[in-house]
Amino acid sequence: MTKKVFIFDDNRDILDLCTLILEGVGYETKTSNTSNNIVNQISTFEPDLILMDNWLPDVGGIEATQELKKHPKYKSIPVIYFSANNDIKTLAETAGAESYLSKPFDIEELEEKVVSLIGR
Repeated sequence: MTKKVFIFDDNRDILDLCTLILEGVGYETKTSNTSNNIVNQISTFEPDLILMDNWLPDVGGIEATQELKKHPKYKSIPVIYFSANNDIKTLAETAGAESYLSKPFDIEELEEKVVSLIGR
């Protein structure tokens, strides 16, 4: 069964790039430029992993990740928090994410983090 990754970022280029990279190595992806109604968005796709940007309109990445981590059904979905913020490690910890990735990111590093959390 194909592993699924949901990518949240307000930058269309980042969404397209992550989709290209992850689908290229065999993952199914879905993207959103907002984390509004995060639980509803997740429930329609049931991802194995989430890539969450910090700077999202309305509901930011921290709040959206925290909401997911409180949800009984979705709290175990690993989240890779990614941002160009200098203090990405602290942001990821505050959000409750399992891992983080600094932007701009290395393609191999993205693939390695995804594989380490959910496998191929």
